[in-house]
Amino acid sequence: MRGPRPRYDALVEAGELASDPAQEAAADRLQALHDALKGYKGPKKSWFGGGKTPPQGLYLWGGVGRGKTLLMDLFFNNTPFHRKRRAHFHEFMADAHDRIAAWRALPAAEKKKHKAYNRASPDDPMPPVAHDLANEALLLCFDEFHVTDIADAMILGRLFTALFENGVVVVATSNRAPDDLYKDGLNRQLFLPFIALLKSSLDSLELEAAQDYRLAKLTAAPVYYAPLGPDADTAMDAAWARMLSGGHERREEVRVKGRKLSVPRAGRGAARFDFADLCEKPLGAGDYLALTRRYGALFIDHIPVMGPDQRNEAKRFSTLIDALYDAKVKLVCSADGEPDDLYRDGHGAFEFERTASRLMEMRTGEYLSAAAEPPAEPPAETGE
Repeated sequence: MRGPRPRYDALVEAGELASDPAQEAAADRLQALHDALKGYKGPKKSWFGGGKTPPQGLYLWGGVGRGKTLLMDLFFNNTPFHRKRRAHFHEFMADAHDRIAAWRALPAAEKKKHKAYNRASPDDPMPPVAHDLANEALLLCFDEFHVTDIADAMILGRLFTALFENGVVVVATSNRAPDDLYKDGLNRQLFLPFIALLKSSLDSLELEAAQDYRLAKLTAAPVYYAPLGPDADTAMDAAWARMLSGGHERREEVRVKGRKLSVPRAGRGAARFDFADLCEKPLGAGDYLALTRRYGALFIDHIPVMGPDQRNEAKRFSTLIDALYDAKVKLVCSADGEPDDLYRDGHGAFEFERTASRLMEMRTGEYLSAAAEPPAEPPAETGE
């Protein structure tokens, strides 16, 4: 038998995971969806050629570290459904906005080619965009479903209505209950029909796991390893393996203002970089804020002791730490010295003292147990 529940049981048996009744219940619900998707090719009377009623999707929500990303990994990786797509919700919406803009820029003659599914309003971009998205993937899996942007909030209802009409099945994870999405947002009353649509199209399941598993993994050992060397590398690899909990890492990309930031190693809601990847390249606050929106924990290898000729690297590192600290993203790192020794001399060394202080605080149990904060929108410019 294949699917998320057998894989979950295998990880428990191997000692990679601790058995948790709430996670087991969620795995059972995902297994049922896995089974329902067998043979599904689209809704009745669609141009996909299928004839099955779309299975009910799932909205899985709960606190940080309860295993939502783990369960999404198990579902997506163990569901042999070919037309599937997994995306961070923020990036999916950026893609949708790009498609809408591209549609609006088409000549009128080109738009007429799509009249078969856009009869009501030939200039409405939503039906053709939803058709193209559904044609690429009938199963959409969203990580970190949250809404903070009014531009997203205003199109979600029409976009998802069209997606569901095209037979798309949605699975989403979120830290928020459906009724709390876009809470206190501008013109929220216009967003409420989307919440009703979401609740009617997806089952909502709160994941009330027994503990914060991410916190348990991070506090099982130190999170700052110094000095650099084989011992620090081994400790970082062990901490990363604990975070993955038997999962597989992968390369990912994060969209930043139309660019793509490469993430060499990612898994279970965490990302791992070398210092050079983040601080020796022309990155800036917008790039680092994009990482805080995507990942709950960052692993950084090989932070050097920097001298006056590395003032740019020191400045970027300070900007990175500020972004992680403000969003309460957890940090595991290896460095060639204690925080106070990382940048003693050079332009900005006095200001770097705050960075050193934050690095010390980020090692404490109080910081590691703090709830994540919604990150701010990035500034207009990124890089230097």
